[in-house]
Amino acid sequence: MPPHFDEYTGARVARVRKVRRLTQRELADLSHVSYSTLTKVEQGALPASPSVVGALARALSVPVTELTGQPYLDELRQDQLDGLIQPIREALNVYDLGPDPDVIPRPPEELAAHADRLCALVRATDIKRVAAELPGLIGEVTTAAHLSPGEQEWRLLAGVYRTAYDVTTKLGYPDLCTVALDRMDWAAQRGSDAILGGMRQYLRALAYLRASDYRTGKRLVRLGMATLEQADPGRVRDVVTGQLHLGAAVLAGRDKDEETASGHLDKAQRIAERTGPAEKVHWLSFGPANVGVHRVSVLTELDQHAEAVRTAQTTVMPDDWPASRRAHHYAEVAQAQMWTGRTEAAFKNLQLARKVAPQQTRYHPTVRETYAGLESAKRRMPETFGNFGAWLGM
Repeated sequence: MPPHFDEYTGARVARVRKVRRLTQRELADLSHVSYSTLTKVEQGALPASPSVVGALARALSVPVTELTGQPYLDELRQDQLDGLIQPIREALNVYDLGPDPDVIPRPPEELAAHADRLCALVRATDIKRVAAELPGLIGEVTTAAHLSPGEQEWRLLAGVYRTAYDVTTKLGYPDLCTVALDRMDWAAQRGSDAILGGMRQYLRALAYLRASDYRTGKRLVRLGMATLEQADPGRVRDVVTGQLHLGAAVLAGRDKDEETASGHLDKAQRIAERTGPAEKVHWLSFGPANVGVHRVSVLTELDQHAEAVRTAQTTVMPDDWPASRRAHHYAEVAQAQMWTGRTEAAFKNLQLARKVAPQQTRYHPTVRETYAGLESAKRRMPETFGNFGAWLGM
């Protein structure tokens, strides 16, 4: 059982189940999670996979984050990150008030360069720095957009709102990431940008994936595809279309629909062969490497953990690939290795994720569930294992 016995996912499941006045057998029947799995998850003897957490959250009628414990406030306070959330919230709330009379925005090219730099910092997982600079940039670009008669600033504002989505998602604030996506749509429409509109539906689909609402996520993918048809043909549209296929593949995998997941991966692969590496096109990291790591992700979602580990061994990530994508991949490989009993290898990948992207890794629910699973395996682990748990706050 994890050392903080009242602060792991299974304990939260049990707590909510009792509030709902359900027995374990009743919750198992409602969620279609096996009774054996549920009891082991509640005891802390078995980690809760994302699909199990999602099924239990739906049956208990609570957000997934209530069971995962996000946001991790104690750790956010230790890292001085909690105080950066409210300014972002306030910046998102003044979108329709017109130009701020106290703000004199910089020239458009300087604002665009600043926005691009924050995107790069997100991919480098310097989340604290981005969160600190973001509210001021939102304020400047909002004023610039309201003062400008053209569409360029509105498109830039939509992109800045997308960065707000990235930050709030990584820090575990789904309510704010939803607000950021709504603002992104509002600005994209004023910028008449179908690419940004389609990308927004992709990001919404990911939000519904995390909320375990796969049906709505799939509908959003279809809507995103339809929106992209309004954009001019070319490499940029291909990249966003390919990324939508990758998102759809993970959604289908989480929903245990192997055939549909494979179909989307194959379509993404064909597009990636045409576009080549396109990591900086809207900072989506699309390309052959991204298709490869998504194959690992889908296999993990399908509970084909041994195949996921084998596929990861042949998946090559470019040396200059964004830290955010590399760390996410290491975390997913660690999860698959844990389920196949390769506990030491799993812990090494968790350590790699921390080395590459410490801020992102500390607030990643998959990392925490994998660590809890390794702890409950009761096998001998390196001395550094306990230190890693303390760093996570577990």
